[in-house]
Amino acid sequence: MRVDLFDFHLPEERIALRPAEPRDSARLLLVHPGEPFEDKRVGDLPSLLQPGDLLVFNDTKVIPAQLKGVRKRGEAIAHVDATLHMRVGPDRWRAFVRPGKRVAEGDRIQFGHSAEACMLGALDATVLEKGEAGEVLLAFDLSGPMLDEALHAVGHIPLPPYIASKRPDDARDRADYQTVYAREEGAVAAPTAGLHFTPELFAALDARGIERRFVTLHVGAGTFLPVKADDTADHKMHAEIGHVSAEVAAAVNAARTQGRRIVAVGTTSLRLLESAAAPDGSMSAWSGATDIFITPGYRFKAVDVLMTNFHLPRSTLFMLVSAFSGLETMRAAYAHAIDSGYRFYSYGDASLLFRARE
Repeated sequence: MRVDLFDFHLPEERIALRPAEPRDSARLLLVHPGEPFEDKRVGDLPSLLQPGDLLVFNDTKVIPAQLKGVRKRGEAIAHVDATLHMRVGPDRWRAFVRPGKRVAEGDRIQFGHSAEACMLGALDATVLEKGEAGEVLLAFDLSGPMLDEALHAVGHIPLPPYIASKRPDDARDRADYQTVYAREEGAVAAPTAGLHFTPELFAALDARGIERRFVTLHVGAGTFLPVKADDTADHKMHAEIGHVSAEVAAAVNAARTQGRRIVAVGTTSLRLLESAAAPDGSMSAWSGATDIFITPGYRFKAVDVLMTNFHLPRSTLFMLVSAFSGLETMRAAYAHAIDSGYRFYSYGDASLLFRARE
């Protein structure tokens, strides 16, 4: 499909730079294809769902994956930034380096050299491979828990570019850019629909008889990469590592057998469930890398309802929601959201989308 079909104008003032407080006070746009839009609040979610619905969350935990470094090549010194996006070994990460032209295979990069870093040992790495668009494979001198500790000491929360370009990260972001249920470290971007949930909202969902389960998809920085191709067929998705336990697979299968709805909280949960589902929608335990790219025409196997934030123009995520609820429905929904003052992107408001009839 032509990528320009997924373009729209978003005024700068609609981009949220801080989250709503409290988290569940954010606005929620209810989208039933073929029906009028309804303006709600995230706190209304229990009344918008049915007893027995199964909510599936992504429990990945964001790490301080943004690093500032110095590349030394003889007497030549260059400053570079690296965003880690996929761990491939105890000491190895794939990363996006900017400016990419400043590094080559074999280069040594010194990251975060400061008083704190020296206490842990230098956080140095070697560029083992260099790919397209500034992607590299880094081998750090530290490994395993020692590397994790160093990253927490010198790394920064990798705020999305549309926030980072307007302000630096700060101490608030360490809490704000993390779900209250985050557990499995490894993401470099938050599963942002989950940022709206609070203990109070969980209690209200429990009282309503709504079930919840957790899967893990370590969101990579590739989620922020723009679609530069003119046709969706020419866009390459970056892979992300995920895991669905046998217990969660059984819960999903039981819900489907009993006619209960599967509600994905976030596009990451949806993408993982769709990756793990068999053609008939049945689920088994699943682990591995997924680069699933969902565009209109995709036949959904596992998910009935999707809660998600508002996404960028021409992005793979706007393509996904257009596949879920229909392109014309989502273009109209986003126009309504913009006109009504909804806040967009990671710290913005949310939508509750129902699947278009096939």
